[in-house]
Formats: sequence, structure tokens, C-alpha cells
Amino acid sequence: MIIRFGFVAMAMSLKNASPSQTMTVSTFEKIIDREAALRKITRIASSNLMNSLRILRHAVASGVHVYRFSSKLLPLYGHELTAVWDYFRYLAKDLEEVGKFVKKNKIRVSFHPDHYTLLNSPSQNIVARSIEDLIRHVQLFEAMGLDPQAKLVIHAGGGYQDKQRSLQRFIANWSLVPDQVRERMTLENDDRTFTAKETVQLCETVGIPMVLDIHHHKCNPAGTELRDLAEPIFNTWQETGLQPKVHISSPKSETDCRSHHELINADDLLPFLDISRELNQDLDVMIEAKNKDEALFQLVKDLAKRPGFVQIDGGSFRYRP
Repeated sequence: MIIRFGFVAMAMSLKNASPSQTMTVSTFEKIIDREAALRKITRIASSNLMNSLRILRHAVASGVHVYRFSSKLLPLYGHELTAVWDYFRYLAKDLEEVGKFVKKNKIRVSFHPDHYTLLNSPSQNIVARSIEDLIRHVQLFEAMGLDPQAKLVIHAGGGYQDKQRSLQRFIANWSLVPDQVRERMTLENDDRTFTAKETVQLCETVGIPMVLDIHHHKCNPAGTELRDLAEPIFNTWQETGLQPKVHISSPKSETDCRSHHELINADDLLPFLDISRELNQDLDVMIEAKNKDEALFQLVKDLAKRPGFVQIDGGSFRYRP
């Protein structure tokens, strides 16, 4: 099996390369000339996009083929203060340049909208705002010229004191989601509410892929074993043309299961890799660690010392007995 590793947003190895520079509402409102304020946030957005391109070049040079964009590329995008501003008119060349690099180098990219994106909320206002947020992420992909293999990943949502009703509400609200969003959507299990088993069943119902978070499953297993869930999860990816993707992080400490460590403990990942190898399933693994790319490089060094791992490049292995 082939395993490819990726990292999220920031490259710790690069200086002055944040893709998430922003401007607060307070700062924006203090600028008397409203057009000057809008042009300033556009310059910040352009800097974020060019830093994303720097990070992507760093990834490719390091042999890394999987990357998650920051969801903060465009400051205040979607806020009522910027509703009249056409970001894409002024950022078209930057977005196109990023997209061309992604396509040329065949990088698997994604967005992870924040935890306020809730399709199963009892509030239709929150659901509507969540769909608008997903549409904005899709617009970014489209402006980059990236096809539906560039995915969005969110959690199933809140339990709202009745998980079964909440799952049914997600299914009912799914009909409100536009097609251009649906075709890019994936769902991830979480560490408190919806288990991997519940999430894969929801994915099967609405017909989208599931991203397994191994750490979340460890925190919220509900008596289920990953060995029993791996094949159903992998099957959700069959029609996508993509290999399944999983998330890995390590607990910050024995007493703090949910927080993420700076690095990845290879032993937190190996049991699932063994399951995947038995099923002869290639994987893309997104590293969710505070040290970002440096956590990836350290994990690669650690795995290269383990039996059965044959390194292909800076971010990929062939794993065999």
C-alpha cells in the first residue's frame, strides 16, 4: 500500500509565510475611507494567497503531495461590511496562479470550514449561514480552477440533546445544499458527539465520503472497533477517483486526550495502517499537529526506521510486510 502524508495551512519551516493574516472588524471600522479599508484587506488576502503558494512550493520541494488550505485566506470574506466588495475581481490572478500550481503538481488540497458550520442546527438561520460559508469555500476552489476532487470536510454537527433527531435534521437539511457544494463535501467523526460508526452511516445515507479522524475515534469510540469500520469507510470513496483520507493527531497528554500534541506519535497511527494494509488500501493521511510540516517530517523520519516502511519521497511510503 502507498501512504502519503500532508499538513495543514502553516509551514513552520518558512518564515513570514502566514496564509491566515487578517484584519479585525474593529480595525476595519476605524478606517474612515471605506474603499481604502476594502483595498487594505484585499492586499492582505493577496499576501495570504502568495504565502499559500510559497507553502505549496515548499511542500512539493519536500515531496509532500497533500495540503489543506487555511480557511482565513480572505479576511472578512462573508461579513456584512464587505458584502459589496468583489474579492475575486481583484484577486483573480493570485487565485489562478495558486490553482495552476496545484494542478501542475497534482497536489491533493482541501478546506476545513470551522466548527460553526452546522448543517444540523435547529436554527434555520444558522443552517442558511453555514451553507453560505460552504458556498464561499467552493467559490475559492472554483476561482482557482480546481475540480470537485478538491474537497471540503466538516463535522456532522451538534447533538442538541438528541443525537438521532440531529442526524435526521442533517439528512433533511441536505436537500438545501447546492449541488456544487454537495459534490465537494466530506464528513468527519468528532471527539465528543458523533462517532465514526454514526458518521459513516450518515455518509452512506447522503452519499458522500467520510474522512476518518483516528484521534477523535480514540476519544469517542462508543464501543466500536476501527477494524469493523475501515472497509465501510473506504467504500464511501469508491466513486470519487480519490484514495481515502484520514486525519491523525496525538493527544497532548495522558490527562488531556482531546488537545493536539506538537508532534505525532507513530504508535497512534500504526494500528490503522496495519488494518489498511490488510485491505490493500492506499491512504492519504492529514497530520493535525501543532508543528505542522515539521511534525510531518519528524513522523517520516520515525516511520523510516520501522520495519516494512520503504520511503518513496519526503512525504510518502510504501508499506508492506
